[in-house]
Amino acid sequence: MAISESFDVLTLFRMQGGVAVVTGGGTGIGRAIALGLASAGCDVAVAGRRPDPLQRVAAEIEALGRRAIAVPTDVTVRTDLERLAARAGAELGPVTTWVNNAGGLQGEPMAVLPKVTEESWHVIVDRNLTAVWLASVVAQTALTDGGTIINLSSTGGLTKGSPGHGVYCAAKAAVNHLTQTLALECAPRRIRVNAIAPGHTRTEDYDESSGFDDAKYAKLAARQPLGRIGRDEDFAAAAVFLASEASSWVTGQVLVVSGTP
Repeated sequence: MAISESFDVLTLFRMQGGVAVVTGGGTGIGRAIALGLASAGCDVAVAGRRPDPLQRVAAEIEALGRRAIAVPTDVTVRTDLERLAARAGAELGPVTTWVNNAGGLQGEPMAVLPKVTEESWHVIVDRNLTAVWLASVVAQTALTDGGTIINLSSTGGLTKGSPGHGVYCAAKAAVNHLTQTLALECAPRRIRVNAIAPGHTRTEDYDESSGFDDAKYAKLAARQPLGRIGRDEDFAAAAVFLASEASSWVTGQVLVVSGTP
């Protein structure tokens, strides 16, 4: 069908009346995604472990003229996720977008595989893979037909081996495959499932796990083809694309946002 002369591509990115759930929405990339979806027209339920950051983000969303609720949630606990879905539906309306952003190392040490404890293995896999599976199952009960699920992965899940980062990267590689399987399983309801794979980005979690300071981040940025590392807004823009009609024919994809070919 030919594009009309009055066609405005920006209308495809607008989501007035949408309702989004964003896990890990209190800080960093999750906060940016929550604010990005709100600026595109969504009301947002922000979820995470710490109530205070969630309340601050909810206030920022309300300042944009959208409704927001802050829901303390442990994404590794199914009943918490079910309560999150129920509150989002009851207080904001039928959910149209669900973003599985929570994850990361959260203080777990980076180590070569022989030095990873079984406890650390399970913690990292539970936070970065099991939680995505649980949340995606719960999300399907809350999402309207034609809705979207967005999983946060990592470019580490696409590399051919990651010494010192093996558990985390293996979990993210599994998230990529899980995303593709969910896309096929959810297709009959026209629910699209995609992932965002960030490259090097300074986050609270990365600060804690890597021990990097400003100088080390500057050196890391200088090695990147575009001369910088990721910014939170890079991933907010990607999420708005994947959640909106602008990507209505995109599913089962891992969108790499890394500043590298």
